[in-house]
Amino acid sequence: MTSPVMPAPLFLAGATASGKSELALELAAALDGEIISVDSMQVYRGLDIGTAKPSPAERTRVPHHLIDVVEVGERFDAAQFVARARAAETAIRARGRRPIYCGGTGLYFQALLGGLGDAPPTNPALRAELERTPRDELLGELAARDPETFGRIDRHNRRRVVRALEVIRLTGRPFSAQRAAWDEIPALPGVPHFFILDRAKPDLDARINARVDAMFAAGLVAETRAMLQCGLATNPTALQAIGYRQVVEHLSGERPLAETIELVKIRTRQFAKRQLTWWRRYAPPGARWLALAAGHSAAELAPRLVDEIASAPA
Repeated sequence: MTSPVMPAPLFLAGATASGKSELALELAAALDGEIISVDSMQVYRGLDIGTAKPSPAERTRVPHHLIDVVEVGERFDAAQFVARARAAETAIRARGRRPIYCGGTGLYFQALLGGLGDAPPTNPALRAELERTPRDELLGELAARDPETFGRIDRHNRRRVVRALEVIRLTGRPFSAQRAAWDEIPALPGVPHFFILDRAKPDLDARINARVDAMFAAGLVAETRAMLQCGLATNPTALQAIGYRQVVEHLSGERPLAETIELVKIRTRQFAKRQLTWWRRYAPPGARWLALAAGHSAAELAPRLVDEIASAPA
């Protein structure tokens, strides 16, 4: 007896606020799919508004995976993502449905398609020591031991600075030299449908600004205050989420709300730029960029993609 042919997975990537989730919902509904979130912050329960999680209605319409899988005080990394994502994909395909990977965390896509690389696992004692170290001391050490990484890293992202120094101390080698080896890892063969949404900068900036305003109007400050009671401040990874970190600073008296909102817009636009730079450099072979004009919804792409995907070999 011939086994049924299981649908190949789809991959949707791109910058924050470009419309990935909207397109994924349309494709999932049309192609009998389920969505696997590729977002390093949507894994945390309670970080809802600031991570732009799909609404309860959207999650009822289409099953979503890797959302709300850990508490805000717990750690989550690329290795855990890969293990959970592969398990979700296997279950989805066993049901005869199509997995649709959707998100903006490039490292997770790279780990899934190209492997985790040879970086050493986290050392809890060393990590705790580095996390207690003042930021200026961390940056000074990084500048001295690995000028290349110091020149490229987001110095406002304490989690990344700590991880770079952790790897340097554990291996005795510059972090940049080890990342260079990871950069050469190709995508796995046989990825049939990998799409990257692309919008012109003025359009994307306007969408980001509108999203940030909507998040604050929806209660981002109150959500952040509640998450602080649940351990947000004890998790350096979760605390790096854009929006939450700035609101925590606002709640501690560092700046007024209006300045905080503008800072979140700036940081989000900077993040989107880094995401697009990453994809231009590391997009898997055969990945297709989908240009969207200002004022156009990502959902408008769905009918054409549905026809193309449905007619392709499974």
